[in-house]
Amino acid sequence: MTAATLFVLLQLLVAAGAYAVKAQGGAQGRQVVDVGVILDRKTWVGNISWTCIELALEDFYADPGHAGYSTRLKLHLRDTGLDAVSAAAAGVDLLKNVGVRAIVGPQTSTQARFLAHLGNKSSVPVISFSADCPSRSRLTPYFFRIAWNDSSQAEAIASLFQRYNWREVIPVFEDDDSNTKFIPDLVDALRQADTRVSYRCKILPSAKEDDIRRAISSLRDHWTSVFVVRMSNTLALKFFQLAKDEGMMGEGFVWITAYGLTDVFDVVGSPALDVMQGVLGVKPHVQDTAELQNFRQRWRNKYRSENPGTNLTEPTVSGLYAYDTIWALALAAEMAGFVDSDFGLSVTNNGFTDFDRIDASKPAKKLRDSLLIANFSGMSGKFQIEGMQLVSVNYTIINIVGQKGKVVGFWTPVYGISSSLNMKDGLHTVIWPGDNETQPRGWLFPWNKTLKIGVPVKGGFGELVRFEDGPKGFCIDLFKEVVADLPYKVHCDYLPFEDRIGESRGTIDELVYKVYLKEFDAVVGDVTILVNRSLYTDFTLPYTESGVRMLVPVLDRRKKTAWKFLKPLTTDLWLGTGAFVVFTGFVVWCIERNEQFKGHPSSQIGSVFYFIFSTLVFAHREGMVNNLSRIVVIVWLFVVLILQQSYTASLSSILTVEQLQPTVTSLEEVISKGSHVGYLNDSLLPVLLRSLKIDDSKMIAFDSPEEYNEALSTGKVAVIVDEIPYLKVFLKKYCHNYTMIGPTYKFDGFGYAFPLGSPLTADISRGILKLESNGRMVELQKALYGEKSCPDKDDSQTSSSLTLRSFQGLFIISGACSVLALTLHTVRTIYGNPHGSSSASNPSLWRRCSPFSLSSSARAVVLLILQIMKSPQCMLVLVQVMQEAHQKEKEHLAGNILTQNHRHFHS
Repeated sequence: MTAATLFVLLQLLVAAGAYAVKAQGGAQGRQVVDVGVILDRKTWVGNISWTCIELALEDFYADPGHAGYSTRLKLHLRDTGLDAVSAAAAGVDLLKNVGVRAIVGPQTSTQARFLAHLGNKSSVPVISFSADCPSRSRLTPYFFRIAWNDSSQAEAIASLFQRYNWREVIPVFEDDDSNTKFIPDLVDALRQADTRVSYRCKILPSAKEDDIRRAISSLRDHWTSVFVVRMSNTLALKFFQLAKDEGMMGEGFVWITAYGLTDVFDVVGSPALDVMQGVLGVKPHVQDTAELQNFRQRWRNKYRSENPGTNLTEPTVSGLYAYDTIWALALAAEMAGFVDSDFGLSVTNNGFTDFDRIDASKPAKKLRDSLLIANFSGMSGKFQIEGMQLVSVNYTIINIVGQKGKVVGFWTPVYGISSSLNMKDGLHTVIWPGDNETQPRGWLFPWNKTLKIGVPVKGGFGELVRFEDGPKGFCIDLFKEVVADLPYKVHCDYLPFEDRIGESRGTIDELVYKVYLKEFDAVVGDVTILVNRSLYTDFTLPYTESGVRMLVPVLDRRKKTAWKFLKPLTTDLWLGTGAFVVFTGFVVWCIERNEQFKGHPSSQIGSVFYFIFSTLVFAHREGMVNNLSRIVVIVWLFVVLILQQSYTASLSSILTVEQLQPTVTSLEEVISKGSHVGYLNDSLLPVLLRSLKIDDSKMIAFDSPEEYNEALSTGKVAVIVDEIPYLKVFLKKYCHNYTMIGPTYKFDGFGYAFPLGSPLTADISRGILKLESNGRMVELQKALYGEKSCPDKDDSQTSSSLTLRSFQGLFIISGACSVLALTLHTVRTIYGNPHGSSSASNPSLWRRCSPFSLSSSARAVVLLILQIMKSPQCMLVLVQVMQEAHQKEKEHLAGNILTQNHRHFHS
């Protein structure tokens, strides 16, 4: 060995001795805890975070409250790239050669995943403050994620969709480990908000400009205009620049960025702000305190001195998390109570690789347990670990306007989306892409897209839909009017659902299912809304009358006879009326024996019946002097008036309404007779008819109104069962021979079919309602069904003859009045002329009491009345009435005698 070599060795030994002495002196009374730091300082995340870590270490031990601590962290930085292999190699080096008790700072999710397993094997805590992926607590119990909680961030984003009522979204994300858990969490949260993820756009980290353009083009092929973006800052800057070039940063679009990307506004500055105008960003909320403001100033001075020419003015939230991580480790190291014996090497010679030779570290386990219970107020807010990650509580919503990010609101677990942290309120005004304050509706018609509209092909009922030199018919015309009135342009290509020979390719169900298979974008035609069809398509509101009824022939049941005029009244009513005519005439004749009713008995009878029958048609000419007869006639005239009016109304009804009646009144009648039932081919009717217990052998399908007419007129079927729109079209031609009858079986009407979740469904439905409200729908229906509707002719319109029971009350009143008047007249006559009076003195008295007036029947009536009135009060009243009648009769006779004497004297 040469002298030079010995001199060099001697110098090394001296230096080593000096270093050992210095280390021993520096550590006197204080235990050093080695902590590894793995960052890529060539990135802005790594560079910002390292400055925060250095300041955190200085601030912690400069705090007077920590002056007596027996432990001190010592940081060992490994400046690696972003690849997982370099990070894993740095981790092995720190564990094997340095013996660190914790590793801080794997920046990416891929790095964190490798180092998490390394920490699990060595029992050394691995702490990341910027990795996007959540912790895997059961598989990697030594991995801590001191960062925002992606699950709560997903809830905050979903709340934005609830706030603005967006129902569909497309996530746009970088296809790496950072989104393996976030995207499923986001989809679950959006599902809770009734928002559907129709498509997921993945972009590789290594994507070139052409790859990004293709991804943007795929977004434009969808209806959705709301996007949630989660990717690295470098990739995001390229993406938004190309999206702006493609016109997707304008009016009608919505862009929401998840945290991890939101910091791009602060880091990149104008290049990002210029291409991301109107973007909404979500970031963890940090309370602006005096300590934070002081820290920002110190961080700004230190960072700018180390990085001249930087535009950054303050650290990002991830940098604040890095600051709090060092404080948490320093507190945990002190709480762990390390002693000298804890700091032996944890490396074994067993194993084939360096990774296998790393043994578990007992002091690192103590550090982990202490870290789990750390609880303090840090720069980012309250520091508390649950589920191996930092508890994230509130989020801030940023809106990019001009050259800055404006805070427009917050999200909290208690109040959700709000403009304040402490109360429920709406967001501040948001400026959307295109410098527009109007809330986007959440979808746009895809550019350069033409809707493929399937049109059913049927042989009959062309008034509803047909395909002759293009689509025609009511269904088509209505759809075209609604589409033309939309606030955006929709191009439609109508395609008949037919084969090579022009026949239908299948049933309506098969046509609607083609929408689900994306062969058609919609189906326009006479398509009934059914439950099974709505399982795989969305329908608009029905635009026709709903329901199913029966169509039957009608017959003229009116008999052309000479005695038709007798039909308004039944036989018993005719006989009853005649009987009362005779009875009333008899009563009037008994009471009135004046000049008009004198002469031969036959002449008197003729005059009486002529008088009473004449009251049926015109006023009588015979005069009446007795008030009792006048009352009888007045009541009878009232009865006659009502009878006459009822007869006239009934006869008019018979001659006008009761002309046509259906041959069948119900399906039960058809079933009982075993008749056949017709229905429209390729419709819902067979299912309905089977549910009504009609055998398949009794059902016959038809295709056109002409076939309906032939089958009904020839008796091939007894009824046709069909939906109301088809029946109305049929009755436009055959109104006088057929009618709709029976109950209405409820079904939804015709609707237009669209794919599930299509935004066109709601807009077309609103267009249908608009046509109904402005009267245009009525005009289209008149053109379809005709100006005059064909009235139903069911049994409810059939007239029936009037019966005696209908007028029973009137006849009782009239009869009672007549009986009472006749009784009073008879009593007055008997008691007004005593039996002892001479016939010579009153020669006309007993002549009045002819057999007709004083017959045994009349006397029997009087005796009956006297028998009834046994009460003394009744007898007193009766005697008083008879006395008054006797007095009036005497005065009347005296007047007659004086008149006769006066005439005799003059003669």
